[in-house]
Amino acid sequence: METEASSFETSEILATFLASTPLLSESWQLCNLANTTANAGFVTRQIGDVGYVAFSSMEMISESDICYGELGPLDIGKDQFFSPLHRQINEGEDPIMVHTGFLRLFFAIYSCPDFQTQMEELMKKSKSIVITGHSIRGTTASLSTLWLLSYLQSIPSSLSVLCITFGSPLLGNESLSRAILRERWDGNFCHVVAKYDIMPRLFFSPGGERMATSTSFWPFGSYFFCSEEGAICIDNASSVIKMMYLMLTMGSPSCTIEDHLRYGDYAARVSFQFLNQRSFMPGDLPESCYEAGIALALQSSGIASQEPVANHVKDCLKMAKRMGRTPNLNLANLAVKLSQITPYRAQIEWYKNCCDESDDRMGYYDSFKHRGTSKRDSQVNMNRMKLGRFWDDVIEMLDNNHLPHDFHMRGKWVNASQFYMLLVEPLDIADYYRSGKSHYRQNGRARRYKIFDRWWKERRVTEKVNNNRSTLASLTQDTCFWARVEEAKECLDKVRSERDRGKLDLLWTDINEFERYAAELVESKQVSKDVLAQNSSYVLWVEELKVLRSQLMQFPVQFPSIVDAEVVP
Repeated sequence: METEASSFETSEILATFLASTPLLSESWQLCNLANTTANAGFVTRQIGDVGYVAFSSMEMISESDICYGELGPLDIGKDQFFSPLHRQINEGEDPIMVHTGFLRLFFAIYSCPDFQTQMEELMKKSKSIVITGHSIRGTTASLSTLWLLSYLQSIPSSLSVLCITFGSPLLGNESLSRAILRERWDGNFCHVVAKYDIMPRLFFSPGGERMATSTSFWPFGSYFFCSEEGAICIDNASSVIKMMYLMLTMGSPSCTIEDHLRYGDYAARVSFQFLNQRSFMPGDLPESCYEAGIALALQSSGIASQEPVANHVKDCLKMAKRMGRTPNLNLANLAVKLSQITPYRAQIEWYKNCCDESDDRMGYYDSFKHRGTSKRDSQVNMNRMKLGRFWDDVIEMLDNNHLPHDFHMRGKWVNASQFYMLLVEPLDIADYYRSGKSHYRQNGRARRYKIFDRWWKERRVTEKVNNNRSTLASLTQDTCFWARVEEAKECLDKVRSERDRGKLDLLWTDINEFERYAAELVESKQVSKDVLAQNSSYVLWVEELKVLRSQLMQFPVQFPSIVDAEVVP
């Protein structure tokens, strides 16, 4: 039941909070100043600890810069403008696309030395920076904010950044929106949209229905819908699109232009409207706090309950709340499932310890590769597959937006996925080569491991990590180490039969590179004890390499690429 699932509807509460601050009115005043300042593409102002930047919407903009909604790649350029966003795109997802004309407008402003100088001054003097723009220049404000947020990631800074746009068109596709969510930057954007303003609705699909293509424009951040009666704040992209469509259907063509020029009135009016008392007609009294919140939000959007679209707007507000809540509920359920699979992981850890202490001295990897049909081996193999299915389901939920967009940045899940990979991928490699296949890293590695690798590399480390070890690691830190061993074994086999001098040189180059790499891992104790087990594949390979080298070193002229490097078994 909806009322039980959520006691309060918060869209009007959030709008009321923003309206009670001076941010809206001061941002609009600066937009006006930028519009009236001759030959100024932008203006800056310092108000206390807050620095403001506003872009002029009165500057001449060529028709070619609008491009009628043409989307193109968000190029990071040689200065790596938006590199954090590109790191958030997963394999198989559409690339980040933005309106090419709007991107050119941003670069035209950024290339001005005066802009860079004034931004540096603001960053030195301010604790917070507000970047704002009206109409098309709202997209310049959004891109400037994305640039500044990307830049601040590369330096130690506590500077907070907020972008407020007025009547801004949509900027890019859904991949841009998703990347912003995954970087947790969605809270840095507030787009103010008047009830009938046509400009924010230029590029969304007819009827407010979603078009799931890489060339569709898609909103990001929070949308502040204002009307004569108040305002509501929505941050769910699907609901934003639907709300823009439903509110527009109630207006006339003359209203669409007039509303685009009335943001000054709305900014002044809404700052006082949060003090107004609202009431319900007799007989219309809602049955719950949640329904009361929906009714108040409907009033604030300027839509009467008798309007034909009123029920659709109510459904839209409920959908926004429901869709925003579901990923967190899924995450809570997933945490329960993670605890339920812990016994499978514990049994594999026990199996590893048994293999490492076994009399056959083969170690964890080789014992599983050459496993028999015992109940223990079968149980471990079954646990391996169950854990793989769990993590594949996690990736699928993330791909389908059923988990919070910053899921991959949460320490609990990054650490859990890394431990799973360290423990289980060696078994997957063993099973792969047991079946006679080759080139695991190129052809056989599961997508989940590639994703977990990226999560681990991009994790945010607050303290300097000390990699110096006094004892061997409990798990080999390179999860593909055994695949590298198998590739090195294949190279050694080919050396014995290869007669082509060029191919031989390449094979010995690969062998020597792996030999040095493995020796470094062993020396730094980043391998588990199973790597150095007496009958492990690695130790046997090292011995085989020594024998082959001793045989071939009798002919140094014929084999000049053979270098007798030290191997650490």
